This record gives sequence, structure tokens and C-alpha cells, in this order.
Amino acid sequence: MKNARHPEGLTSAREQGDSKSPASFLGTDNPRYLRALQALLTRPVPREHLDRVAGCSNGPALIAELRALGLPAEDYLPCDRVPCFDRDGEEVRRGVNSLTPAGRRRVQAWMRKRAAGGASA
Repeated sequence: MKNARHPEGLTSAREQGDSKSPASFLGTDNPRYLRALQALLTRPVPREHLDRVAGCSNGPALIAELRALGLPAEDYLPCDRVPCFDRDGEEVRRGVNSLTPAGRRRVQAWMRKRAAGGASA
């Protein structure tokens, strides 16, 4: 998904200001996003696992929406293509999403602020 729509009409910080400055993570109240973020804080997550944990059927779209909320791929939420074998024994490259150390800090800071009652999504 090239241009994820922002839930509840939110725009990313990049769209609000300077495109060269890093977007700030706006946070979310969406339970699906919260489950995905919790899984990503635990370990790198392949698409199939993300679908099960988050309760969705399109993990890449969910990741695109999180990126649009202020976790861009290049700095915070990359998808690495790792080799594996499909059910027919063919080698394929599946996507595994993870938070970079900077992305982990950004999400954890937002979660602390949210828990203290200071973050609105």
C-alpha cells in the first residue's frame, strides 16, 4: 500500500511541517495497532504472525498505516526480506517487520506518555 489513509483523519508530522524533519509518532487508540506494536516490541514479526496477533488479514497494510502515523520504514519500522522455503519447497523471501532501536524508543516513549494520561490519539 503506497499511501495509507490516516485513521480518524490524522495526518503525520511530515505532512504537517518540514518534510526533512523526522515525523513524530502520533500514537493510536486502535486496538489492532496496539496489539501489533506490542508484538513488534517483543521481537521481529513476519507477516503471517502479525496477521494472527493483530487480528487482521493484511499485515502489510497495517504496517503502512503505522508508518503513516510517524514510524517511517527507513528510520523506525523496516521490513527485511529473509529467505525461507514455501510449502512446495521453493525458496522465497518473506517479509519480517521489526522496530529499529530508535523506533523502539519512540514507541516506548509514546506508551509511557499514554500510560501517564498525557497522550491523545
